[in-house]
Amino acid sequence: MNTAAKPSARAFRTFLKNKTALTGGVYILVFILIAFFAPFLQADPSPDANAQELLVSKKKPGFTIQELRVKKANEEKQNSFKTWYRGGKEPNYNAYPIQGVSIKNEALRAVLFAEDFAADTLFFPAPGLEDTVHPEAKELSNLGLSLHSKTFLLGTDKYGRDLLSRLIAGSRISISVGFVAVLISLILGLSLGALAGYFGGRIDQVISWFINVMWSVPTLLMVIAITLAFGKGFWQVFIAIGLTMWVEVARVVRGQFLSLKKLEYVEAAKALGYSNFRIIFRHILPNALAPIIVISAANFAAAILVEAGLSFLGIGAQIPTPSWGNMIKEHYALITTDLAYLAILPGALIMLLVLAFMLVGNGLRDALDVKSN
Repeated sequence: MNTAAKPSARAFRTFLKNKTALTGGVYILVFILIAFFAPFLQADPSPDANAQELLVSKKKPGFTIQELRVKKANEEKQNSFKTWYRGGKEPNYNAYPIQGVSIKNEALRAVLFAEDFAADTLFFPAPGLEDTVHPEAKELSNLGLSLHSKTFLLGTDKYGRDLLSRLIAGSRISISVGFVAVLISLILGLSLGALAGYFGGRIDQVISWFINVMWSVPTLLMVIAITLAFGKGFWQVFIAIGLTMWVEVARVVRGQFLSLKKLEYVEAAKALGYSNFRIIFRHILPNALAPIIVISAANFAAAILVEAGLSFLGIGAQIPTPSWGNMIKEHYALITTDLAYLAILPGALIMLLVLAFMLVGNGLRDALDVKSN
């Protein structure tokens, strides 16, 4: 048992010594946690962080505004799982960015925030309250109102949405598409590659022909075909990317099985009467995992990059669902202005996440290389 564990322990120690790969792994882990808990981390609690307020659009990082919240009559009941699944929860209030509030003639006046035009005023009945320019919190609460100071750490986009919340919400798409695409590619690639490499003959010829056919189909054409059949959306993109990435996994697995099935321990397993299923999945596959792990890391990075490109083209995740790709599309026209960061930040996150996966992939390749160890 200890002897079998030594190669994996040695590979793990080698990986830990690779500082760049370790840094990439930590970065990926942090982003996975952010993506998983995104609905509870984003400052904008609404689903997909899509609360729009054009009065505060295109504000710079650190912008602070006073917000008047008017409690809704009917509050939606929603548990934590539903909040996580929907990417947020509709707040139980309507929010208005304001410049100030006052009470006069038993009416509360809220002057809406405005910079380039005349400010509008909202009126709320305030019976029995004395005139004042600084209403107390208790007086506002009795009217179903409350005042809050809201800071946009990374500013707002052109629709007045909190940019940081949108970036956090967008991480769910990138991490999800990587997981789904890699999962699909592993299920199909491992199954077909193992069958082709282990049995050979006619089965190998048929599967190899199918692999070559699928290899020739570009991802973009696959996405377009699935979109025409099932409509636009990120689930279609997930499936399309996974259905094109399994081919590379299948080719690697087939090659590994062709070489490993000739070794003595496989012949011994056959002589002992073990079933083909047991030999494939318990004896050969564990010894072929090293290149599969490395290629899965590369496929994860490629899936993120492809999804971002497709969303930028309008084929992937559809607005208002936040994707780093469609966030770039919404703001790329501002790249030559002082608001260029609205497009640069999501682009930088895509670049850094893809780079992290490539660093981890390279680190795993070196750590799992038997010759170097």
